[in-house]
Amino acid sequence: MTVATSRQHGSVAETEGIRVEVAPTYVPEQSNPDGSSIKTPLFVFAYQIRIFNNTSERVKLLARHWEIVDGDGDRKVVDGDGVIGVQPDIAPGTFHQYGSFCQLNTDWGTMEGHFIMQSQSGQRFNAKVGRFFLVAKAD
Repeated sequence: MTVATSRQHGSVAETEGIRVEVAPTYVPEQSNPDGSSIKTPLFVFAYQIRIFNNTSERVKLLARHWEIVDGDGDRKVVDGDGVIGVQPDIAPGTFHQYGSFCQLNTDWGTMEGHFIMQSQSGQRFNAKVGRFFLVAKAD
């Protein structure tokens, strides 16, 4: 699979010792940028996320909250349990990594949000995912 990637479009955020790094990519071979008379254009973006636990206790990712805005300003909110079907338990000094994707009808957009985390001691908090950019055009 060929992907166009740009480090400048990603994000890094840290909340209460949880560091979230995002690296988005455009996936041209799964996209249909021209559309057709019966289909609207489709742009597929993949993203890799690393969640580092820089605290002294285990944390569990319970849920996610995404705010996705396309190039036309249309906003979509996505909430759900865990990430890609799992609720990872992350030990101190380690990280959890996963990849997912987003489809837009415009050639650019943004995503941001948070993960609802729970520490081993039972404290719940939101770990911020900084805004990152989904961009189909070359830099």
